[in-house]
Amino acid sequence: MLPMKNNSFTAVLELIGINPFVFVPDEILNDIFKAAGKDKSPVSVKGTVNGQEFKQNLMKYLGEWRLYVNLLMLKNSPKRIGEIIEVSIEYDDSDRSISIHPKLDQAIKASPVALKNFENLTPSRKHELIRYINNLKTEAGIERNVEKIMKHLHGETDFFGKRID
Repeated sequence: MLPMKNNSFTAVLELIGINPFVFVPDEILNDIFKAAGKDKSPVSVKGTVNGQEFKQNLMKYLGEWRLYVNLLMLKNSPKRIGEIIEVSIEYDDSDRSISIHPKLDQAIKASPVALKNFENLTPSRKHELIRYINNLKTEAGIERNVEKIMKHLHGETDFFGKRID
């Protein structure tokens, strides 16, 4: 890993499990933590990988900070393990919140059980459900899937779309 100017560095693309990643140099990590005002996962970052812009989170796993490199950041990244890539990275203070679909919001707020269970979900799980509904195209699809999410939030399914046996 070779630090360069302006929070840029080169690093070998590595793999943990099925996830391509690079380690970020300590000096750059410290700059990002200072800008973020925290050093706990996740830390929002933005930058470039081989010139391609990205927005991502730095994550600490097994005691080490990693920048996971997905397919949007680097085409065919799982097949490029061992390649040296150029990374530019900085703290991203932009608002990344997404708005909840009005039909899902209304359904959740109408049920104290669903509201409590939704509030207890991890932020990533909440975002997953919100993004799923927001990406649906038809009203029928939205209504059908809001019902499925409500069953999940009422404990009738163990995971969105899968029944408890």
